[in-house]
Amino acid sequence: MALLRIGSRGSQLALWQAHHISDLLRAQGHTVELEIIKTTGDKITDVALAKVGTKGMFTKEIEEALVENRVDLAVHSLKDLPTELASDFEIAAITTRENPRDVFCSVKFAGIDALPQRANVGTSSLRRQAQLMAIRPDLKIHPLRGNVDTRLRKLEAGDYDAIILAAAGLNRLGKTQLVKQVIPAEVMTPAAGQGALGIEIRRGDAATRQLLAFLDDAAARATTTCERALLNKLGGGCQVPIGAFAEMRGQTIHLNGLVAHPDGKTVLREQRDGADPVRLGEEVGDILLSRGGDAILEEVYGEGFALPQQP
Repeated sequence: MALLRIGSRGSQLALWQAHHISDLLRAQGHTVELEIIKTTGDKITDVALAKVGTKGMFTKEIEEALVENRVDLAVHSLKDLPTELASDFEIAAITTRENPRDVFCSVKFAGIDALPQRANVGTSSLRRQAQLMAIRPDLKIHPLRGNVDTRLRKLEAGDYDAIILAAAGLNRLGKTQLVKQVIPAEVMTPAAGQGALGIEIRRGDAATRQLLAFLDDAAARATTTCERALLNKLGGGCQVPIGAFAEMRGQTIHLNGLVAHPDGKTVLREQRDGADPVRLGEEVGDILLSRGGDAILEEVYGEGFALPQQP
């Protein structure tokens, strides 16, 4: 049996994820140690993520610990991992996926349609903002940063009428009391990789890869690979208005892709079926670019858009 050292961010959700993997490894007879690492994204808490613009802002310092051999593996929310890893690393396992959808949380209101005119909604995700604005252009969207507890506390304090979060994180932490609506993927396409954990190791570390092989879920690997191929084709990080949601339908992958302008006035959606995850993701990405996604993304990357103001 092996000693395995895990690197993780220190947020409540990140630690839940790291302990979850630790428990599975210990059940295999391994000894596990955990090192908590503060990342750039953890240090910048007063700026909307879309304004920071740093790929790998939640992973860079953890990858440095891998390179320096301080840890053997890193547990990430897959949607935080850049679509193109540096040549030093590989994803050894993608775990069985939690619900990848977004959820509507509120103290008073039962769902998006129940919100009053000009209600205040919290999210720092341009992807969520764009899709909300497409169906409810009257809403006032405000930045929302912080860990899950902080966001829920702001909601309960009345800072927002509603907030949008990932179902997976709330389910894992058992904090679903304020979830009023699981938003269908057709209404709000999730982020690529949302709900899955990616286990990163040093490239070529065959011994660790073999020890982690039991964690790799074939369906999660196929669907998230497809989603990340679409995201990569569009040149996107995790904070751009791009959505990707793939499902296994028998032996076929069904992919829904989205590119949207942050103001919600232009929303491009495309769906296709295929057998090869990468080919399907790239195909849908190419179609979205040809339909006008390239112009939207050029404007977003050039920061030619207005981020929501603090309430």
